[in-house]
Amino acid sequence: MNDRRVDRVLAQLKEKGVSQMILTDPSSIFYLTGKMITPGSRLLALYINEEGNHRLFVNRLFPMKEDLGVEVRWFSDTDDICRMMAECTDPRRALGVDRKMTAEHLLALQELGAGGSYVNGSGCVNQVRGQKDEEEQRKMIEVSAINDRAMEQFKNLVKAGVTEEALARQVELIYKSLGADGNSFQPHIAFGANAADPHHKPDGTVLKEGDCVLFDVGCRKDYYCADMTRTFFYKYADNEARKVYDTVLRANLAGEAAIHPGARFCDIDRAARGLIEEAGYGPYFIHRLGHSIGIDVHEPGDANTANTDPVLPGNVFSCEPGVYLAGRVGVRIEDLCMVTEDGVKILNHYPKELQVID
Repeated sequence: MNDRRVDRVLAQLKEKGVSQMILTDPSSIFYLTGKMITPGSRLLALYINEEGNHRLFVNRLFPMKEDLGVEVRWFSDTDDICRMMAECTDPRRALGVDRKMTAEHLLALQELGAGGSYVNGSGCVNQVRGQKDEEEQRKMIEVSAINDRAMEQFKNLVKAGVTEEALARQVELIYKSLGADGNSFQPHIAFGANAADPHHKPDGTVLKEGDCVLFDVGCRKDYYCADMTRTFFYKYADNEARKVYDTVLRANLAGEAAIHPGARFCDIDRAARGLIEEAGYGPYFIHRLGHSIGIDVHEPGDANTANTDPVLPGNVFSCEPGVYLAGRVGVRIEDLCMVTEDGVKILNHYPKELQVID
């Protein structure tokens, strides 16, 4: 167990009047124990409390030899796992649960009287996970550097006759050749008008001259995720495409320039969005400016117009403005940004100026 991280979560829970919690999110359990278990349809649960009587509940299908520094309670498919957990909790006190707990398990715990009341403790865990410690920051820098190196290889694959699918098949192979463990998400690669769909899935579309070529890609190393987007053009970019690109680039730089400890997520979004609106493309920027990232590629903590939370040192999130003209062109430019004690560190360094591939 990482006692320091557990203590930070318990301190956040205490502020809500909660002294015990059951976590069922595998990523959060990994964060606290150092052991990644992917349980599929089975339950994986970690019980923590202020007295330090922590318990990890693991199905026997997932044996492990490591000593995680926490008592492991093994169970089988035929065991009453909710009763096993309820036997560890204090029924007189509020019980924190996370947003990943299924209704099936939560209702069973309530019927068994596992807690005096039930509180969503996910926000407390998210607050702690959101502020990356030194080890996590090093991992985020390392995995983002791999993404930078990979982007040049992706660009070199762009040739006459290639399809989106053909490029997508190469992405994970390139990542692994550079030392990554694989993709952090399935790559979004889009040519021309397809790029106007922000989550277009690569298909058999063949590259043609004048197309934009959008790579939204990320790798994973040591359980931490990278995410970056660059948009190129094949053979030429027409005047409107250049205007769109210039607008998105300026918005990306403005958003990043607005990041510092204490700045609100909504104001960072507004710094980028305002430039796009001034250029006349406001209706075509159809998503948030960015999302937090770490063990999961999308973690709670969005840079959007509704999030008034301030950014804190150790926060890592994307800055990815985009303009999407249906049937014509889509441009997105994305970097990961790490909040420092006095400003921001941009984790991606692959060039952002408009590039035309001959």
